[in-house]
Amino acid sequence: MIRFTENKEQIISLWQEVFGDSREDVEFFLNNCKNKACLGYFDGNLLVAMLFLVDCRYCGYSGKYLYAVCTGENHRKRGYASKLINEAKKHMNDFLWLIPAEDYLFDLYSKYGFETKLYSDSSYGNKVEFSESDDIVDYLYDGSRYEFPKGMIYSAIHLPDGNTGLIK
Repeated sequence: MIRFTENKEQIISLWQEVFGDSREDVEFFLNNCKNKACLGYFDGNLLVAMLFLVDCRYCGYSGKYLYAVCTGENHRKRGYASKLINEAKKHMNDFLWLIPAEDYLFDLYSKYGFETKLYSDSSYGNKVEFSESDDIVDYLYDGSRYEFPKGMIYSAIHLPDGNTGLIK
């Protein structure tokens, strides 16, 4: 079953299992990112897959940044993440945006209709904007293994590449 959750202990447990982050790092995100919601896939009462929807804006449009998309090791290959992404599309406003952490994820997310479109320069001057503290914005970008992260976007609206700043 898919539902929004604020169960901090289950979120931390799944996050640590999948990403290996310290409890302190996960709590920093949970306690300081103010404009977020966790969408979870539950097996009974157990959170087995999740993603975060973080409010963001780009070129005057409102969207959601997908963050910490993951499935616990014992529940993979059952389509839970796919179901969560499809559910996230219902809550996206004008667009969904994400930064794949690994090269292979670009192909995976393209299967869900995401396009590689938005790029960030070294100062992140051409980025999706967040109403979050600088520490949280840095945290969100640090999830990528790339020096200059490439973003992917899902939207029915034609949005420009990150460096143009203009709606076409």
